Amino acid sequence: MTKHNDHPIVTPEEWTQRGRKMALALFKRASREIPAYKDFLKKNNFDASKVKTWTDFQSVPHTSKKDYLRHYPFESLCWKGTLRDTSFVLAASSGSTGDPFYFPRAHLVDEFATSYHEEFLDNATRKGSTLVMVCFGMGVWVGGMITYQSFRNLSERGHNLSIITPGVNKKEIFEALKHVAPLYDNLIICSYPPFLKDIVDEAPSHGINWADLHVRIICAAEAFSEQFRDYIVRKVFIEDPIKDIMNIYGTADIGLMAQETPLSIAIRRSMTPSSKVFKELLAHSNRLPTFAQFYPDRIQFESVNKSILITGDNTMPLIRYEIIDNGGVVDFTTVKEILARHTIDLDELAKKYKIRKPLGQQPFVYVYERVDLSTKLYGAIIYPEHIKDGIAHPSLEEFVTGKFTMSTKHDRQQNEYLEINVELKPNVEISTAIEETIAERVSESLLEKNAEHRNNFGIMQNRLRPRIKLLRHEHPDYFKPGIKQKWVKK
Repeated sequence: MTKHNDHPIVTPEEWTQRGRKMALALFKRASREIPAYKDFLKKNNFDASKVKTWTDFQSVPHTSKKDYLRHYPFESLCWKGTLRDTSFVLAASSGSTGDPFYFPRAHLVDEFATSYHEEFLDNATRKGSTLVMVCFGMGVWVGGMITYQSFRNLSERGHNLSIITPGVNKKEIFEALKHVAPLYDNLIICSYPPFLKDIVDEAPSHGINWADLHVRIICAAEAFSEQFRDYIVRKVFIEDPIKDIMNIYGTADIGLMAQETPLSIAIRRSMTPSSKVFKELLAHSNRLPTFAQFYPDRIQFESVNKSILITGDNTMPLIRYEIIDNGGVVDFTTVKEILARHTIDLDELAKKYKIRKPLGQQPFVYVYERVDLSTKLYGAIIYPEHIKDGIAHPSLEEFVTGKFTMSTKHDRQQNEYLEINVELKPNVEISTAIEETIAERVSESLLEKNAEHRNNFGIMQNRLRPRIKLLRHEHPDYFKPGIKQKWVKK
């Protein structure tokens, strides 16, 4: 597969046209060759033959897991309504919004993921042999298997790398870090952000000196703050915070869709949620999203009423599909113009962060936590990011892992309160002093970052202080090792 970056720079206008051309062609083909989709359009009284332009495409009804995928037999959602004469890998959704759904993943999707990972390899400032350690969940989950397959493809195409797949088994991870990683010039760790922090924090107690390893990081599954990035940079002696840590935006539904680039990270690091440029560029709220670039001729993103829609080809193609994330889409030219209005020059930013390659002019997508992963307290929406920022305070660093679950509960008088269960680090004892410190730091974060909560606080201060429950490390009910952390417990 030819890499996008093998070609001359594509202009923002060309990217727009490529994305629209792909989406329209895929829609027309799916409306003829996908039995379920043909029926879906018919039930929505939609005439596919009238879709000629991008404007027409905007009227195509949305699909979703709930209203489309779960309404039809599996095979009728696939090309020509059959599973014959095709091969693919199946991946399960996490089941966080219901029973797992099994998504097929065609070779095409793996190829797209491979090219994204190759870009990350190409951005490395230090060459030589590389060990890739896949610490995503393996098995039916998409993260571990698609990452393994991507790097396996790259190794077979001549890249000097080896792969080890301990998954989320900490014992195997620490053994590999101690005995295998030192044999290589470079180490790439692929992990969910909360689990990555566990690995980083616990490794020294297993005799691992991060300074001896040249570490790079690939994360997925959720957004993280620049404070988190800086924490990891500091702890494992990462050389370059914009080239050596990448967060990817992917899903079981259709694989890897977008990735942080050195440019998108540099832009993100140049602004804060309270800044004017942030509010103009990422206007949804004062929460810091994942900010990534994508190739619209592979996956086309749209944002309708803050909801992200995707259109992309696969064994089971998705047309204007609601991914249940919220965010927005911004083309390169618009990003450049908005930054310039706030005295941020992209070329100067590239020089500051030593981005030597030509700036890729593909569009940007920004993505917040899933819309169903929040809770409410007296009408104010409480997001995990705001709790994370409080718990990540330096005063708590030696006591807690950073993982928690939050939920809205009611006392005997039916007053609402916010309960936060917080995981302690190994060998740290439950302490009222730690609980009080966490409550104070979380309250400060909520007041600073959440306007709805701040407004309520002026009226009912005593009821809004979070109630903290400390739990031992890897508590089986809340912090079971080996699975993605659930920040919200319904």
